[in-house]
Amino acid sequence: MPILKFYKLYFSPQKEFVRNLRNVIGYVPGNVSLYQMAFRHRSMARVLKNGSRSSNERLEFLGDAVLGSVIAELLFKHYPYREEGFLTEMRSKIVNRANLNQLARKMGFDKFIQFDQKSVSIQTKHNSMLGDAFEALIGAIYLDRGYNFTREFLLNRIVKPHIDIHTLELTETNFKSKLIEWCQRHGKDVSFELTNNGDGESTKLFTVQVLVEGESKGIGRDYNKKNAEKMAAEKACEMLAI
Repeated sequence: MPILKFYKLYFSPQKEFVRNLRNVIGYVPGNVSLYQMAFRHRSMARVLKNGSRSSNERLEFLGDAVLGSVIAELLFKHYPYREEGFLTEMRSKIVNRANLNQLARKMGFDKFIQFDQKSVSIQTKHNSMLGDAFEALIGAIYLDRGYNFTREFLLNRIVKPHIDIHTLELTETNFKSKLIEWCQRHGKDVSFELTNNGDGESTKLFTVQVLVEGESKGIGRDYNKKNAEKMAAEKACEMLAI
């Protein structure tokens, strides 16, 4: 970053945000507005001239894809002889909402999040908001610095210091049991249905839909039926903020 722009940022109206963020992520952001948006929860969304709402949801969508790509490459290289189902499960353990919430809290992202305290429940704050902001920040870094920089940031500042892959490998994350237990506590019906893959899709690919009170809450696809159920259950847990 040019020295002149660096000093302008440090003495701009956003100087406190820039200084605090630099202490957390290790560098001075270029497009500050991207990073500010990454921490803006939908409860604080601004309505733009074109009618769209300015919150971190779009950045979250992008960051989720970038994070998944980096972790997939990491696992592919780390486990050169393991099957696709194992790699999928390991990726889920790393990028599931509970783990991202914990990582965001460790990194201190909670200090930056803007949200309406009157409209956001404590459950939402603890179960999804931090992880959403984490993914949105990854999206902001990607747009500001590009894929290679984002990849190095994730590997060197997130994965290496905060994620023990060996420990995760030995940890059983049973989202299906977790979902069933939650439904039992709340008196809700839950079922897993094997659905039609549709024309043009491999008949060996299992597509499982999880229904809670007859409403679809998650879909999983895998060449192993059990893994497809796990993926569907994980998505349902995330949607229901369990």
